[in-house]
Amino acid sequence: MIISYIGRILNSWHIHITGRVQGVGFRPYVYRLATKQKLNGIVYNDINGVHVEFLASKEVAIPFYKKLIEAAPTLTKITGHELYEIDDRSFEGFQILQKKEAKTAAMMLPPDFAICENCRKEVLNNSDRRGFYPFITCTECGPRYSLIKKLPFEREFTAMDDYKMCPTCNEEYLNPKDRRYHSQTNSCADCGIRLSLSNTLGKEVESNPELAIKKVVALWKEGKIVAIKGIGGYLLTCDASNAETIKTLRKRKHRPSKPFACMYPNLAYAEQKFIISTAESKALTGEVAPIVLLRLKKKQANTALNGVAPGLDQIGVMLPYTPLYELLLQEHGKPIIATSANLSNASIVFEDRMVFSDLAGIWDYVLSNNREIVTSQDDSVLRFSPIKKQPILIRRSRGLAPNYFGSISNDENTTILAMGASQKSVFGLFYQSLLYLSQYLGDLAYFESTENYKRTLKHFMTFLKCQPKVILVDSHPNYYSTEYGKQLADTLGANLVPIQHHFAHFAAILSEHSLLTKSEKVLGVIWDGTGYGDDSNIWGGEFLTFENGSFNRMAHLSYVSVIVGDKMALEPRISALTHSYGNAKAMEMLKKKFSKQEWQLYQKMLGNKQVLKASSMGRLFDAVACLLGIIDIQSYEGEAALQLETLAQEYYEKSKIIEHTSYVSQLSYIEEVSTEEIIEGIMKDLNDGVGIDQIAFQFHFTLVKMIENFAATKSIVKLAFSGGVFQNALLVDLVQQYLGNKFELYFHKEVSPNDENIALGQLAYYQITTKDEVSK
Repeated sequence: MIISYIGRILNSWHIHITGRVQGVGFRPYVYRLATKQKLNGIVYNDINGVHVEFLASKEVAIPFYKKLIEAAPTLTKITGHELYEIDDRSFEGFQILQKKEAKTAAMMLPPDFAICENCRKEVLNNSDRRGFYPFITCTECGPRYSLIKKLPFEREFTAMDDYKMCPTCNEEYLNPKDRRYHSQTNSCADCGIRLSLSNTLGKEVESNPELAIKKVVALWKEGKIVAIKGIGGYLLTCDASNAETIKTLRKRKHRPSKPFACMYPNLAYAEQKFIISTAESKALTGEVAPIVLLRLKKKQANTALNGVAPGLDQIGVMLPYTPLYELLLQEHGKPIIATSANLSNASIVFEDRMVFSDLAGIWDYVLSNNREIVTSQDDSVLRFSPIKKQPILIRRSRGLAPNYFGSISNDENTTILAMGASQKSVFGLFYQSLLYLSQYLGDLAYFESTENYKRTLKHFMTFLKCQPKVILVDSHPNYYSTEYGKQLADTLGANLVPIQHHFAHFAAILSEHSLLTKSEKVLGVIWDGTGYGDDSNIWGGEFLTFENGSFNRMAHLSYVSVIVGDKMALEPRISALTHSYGNAKAMEMLKKKFSKQEWQLYQKMLGNKQVLKASSMGRLFDAVACLLGIIDIQSYEGEAALQLETLAQEYYEKSKIIEHTSYVSQLSYIEEVSTEEIIEGIMKDLNDGVGIDQIAFQFHFTLVKMIENFAATKSIVKLAFSGGVFQNALLVDLVQQYLGNKFELYFHKEVSPNDENIALGQLAYYQITTKDEVSK
C-alpha cells in the first residue's frame, strides 16, 4: 500500500551495501543521516552487508541513497550497492537493529586502524577524561582484526570482552548520536586496559601511564632498548640518534646491516629530513599508517642515520599510529628506532611470555599491557617510485589484511585454501563469496613462523567455521607451506592442487587487473630470486604469456649453474662466478674473492654439466653488484639489489645527460635470453674506467630494453609485471618512462609483487585453468 503523508506519496525502499561496512561506524552514520532528513526506517547488518529500509518519495529516496554512498565514513570500503522498491512497510522513527541473521561468518573483517585526529586531540588533552589514556579508540580508529576471537565483530567476541565498560563509557556506547556508539573497543582509564613497565627480571617498575611514559623516554635518553607491546605484537625501540645503542641493538638482534624502521613524532619533523611527496604524506597519515620508505634530502654524515640503513639513501619511516606511541613520541620529541620484536625473519613476538623467553637479552625494559593480542601482525611497508610515484607494497599486514578487494570470484562457492609460498608466507582463503588474504606471516624456514602460520590458519577456519574442499600449494616439494598443505589435504580429505610458482605470480597480477577473462594476449615479465620450475630447475627470469585461459613459458634468462645450494643466495660473489663462467677477465677479477680451496671446488662444480640450473633475475642482480665491487656476501635478502638500485638512482638524478646505453643487442629471442652480453658489457666498461654508478644505471636500463625487445619481437602490447625484482622503484620508473607510450603496463596495486602474492595467484590460476580438471 502506498502511504500518503501530508500530501506526499511515500514508497518503501531498500538499500543494500556490501564491502567493509562493519566495525567502521556505518550504521550510526546511516542513523544520523536518516534522522537529519526525518526519515522513518531501520538499518541492520546481515550475511550480505548493511541493509537500510525506509519510507520516502522517489524524489527524496534517490538523493538520500546517493548521499549515503558518496559521503560514507572514511574507513568504509564499499564494493557494491543498490536501491530498489520493496513491499509496503510501516516504521516509527528510525532505528538501528541488531538481527540474529547478522551473526554470520561470511563478512569482511575490519583491519586495525591508526588513531584518528579526534582521538589524537583527546589523548593529548589533559583536561579530557581520556587525556593520557594510552588505549583511546572510537568507531573511526583502533584495533579490530588483532582482537577478534569469533565473528561477528561484537565486543563479546573480542579481547575487549574482559573489560566491563564503566557507566560513562556504556552511555557513549548506547547513544546513536555519539561517535563511540557501538565502538567495540570503547574504554577509558576507569574501566580499560592497564599499562605496565617492567625490567628484565619481570618486576614491575611503573604502572601509572603518565609516569611510565616519562620513564620510557628517560630510558631511551639513557641509551636503553625498550620492548613495547603494540597492536599486533611487540616492537623493539631505542633513540634513533644514539649510534651506540643502534650498534647494541644490531648485535643483540643478530642483524648486522638490515635497515631498521624509524618512528617520527609527526609529519613536519619527518619533512625536515626526507623528500616527502603528496602520495607519501597521505600514506603516512592515513588510516593504515604503514612504514613508508623515504629518501633522505641529502647524504647524512650522522653515524646514527648510517647505522639505521647502512649503504642506503632511504629509511623506513612511520608516524605514531596508536595513542600509546603518540604519547611517547610527543614526550620524546624526536625519532626512535621501531623494529619488529623477533629474531631474523621469524614472526613478530606477540605473546607476553615469549618476550621473556625468545627475546631475553635483547631488551632492557618492557612496556606491556594486559590486553590480549589474538592475531599477530607486523607493520605494513610501502614505497613509491621516485619519478612516477607508483605505489609498491613491500609488506601487506597491519591496516590492510585480511580482506582483499580485487575482482576475483568463487564461481563454485567452494571453500578453497591457497597455502602461498615459503619465504614471504601468506595464505588465502576463499569462503563463500569472500576472499581473505592473511597478513605477512614470516619466513617458514623458521620454526616460530611455521607455528604462527598454523595458528593463524586454524584461527581463520575456526571463526569462519569452514573447512577447505580444495587446497592449493606451490609446486616446490620442499616448501613448508606445500608439506603442510599435503598434511591438511590428507586430514580433511581435500583435493590437493600444486601450482607452479611463476604462473601463480602471473595469475596474481592478471587477476588484479581483471585480465584473466580478456582475449588479448598478455606478456608476463616475472622476475624474482627463486621458484621451482616445471623442468625441476630454478626459475626466476621468466617471460610468460597468457591467452585464452592458457599460460605458457615463452622464454627465460639463460641458465647458469647452481652451486653450493642456498649459499648462492647469500653470497653475491657465487652468483657473479656462475654468471661469469667463461669470461676470462671477470674470472680473473673474481678469483681474489675466494680462498684457494673454494676456488678449486667451485671450478669443479661449474664444470659439472649435471648440476642444477637457474634462470634467476635476482641472482643476476647479485652478480652485477659483486662485479661492481658493491658487496660479496649479504646479511639479508635483497641487500645487494638494494645497494645496486641506490647507486643507479644516484647516477640517474645527478647526471644531466643520461647515456641510454644497453648491454643487450636487438636480438630475436627464441627460448633463452642470454646474459653473456650483459657481463661482457659490464666488464668492458669497468676496464674502460666507466663509473660503477653509471654501470649500475645502465644495467637497469638494459633490463628495460630487454623487455621492450622481447615484447616487440612477439608483437605483444599488454605487459604485466610481478616478482620480487619489481620492488625495485627505479626499475619500475624506467619501465614506465621508456615503455609507457608503447605498451599497456600493469603493476600490482592490492598486493606486493613479492611472494606475498603467491596465494592470490594460486587461487586465480586455479579458477582459470585447473578447477574443471579437479572437479572431474
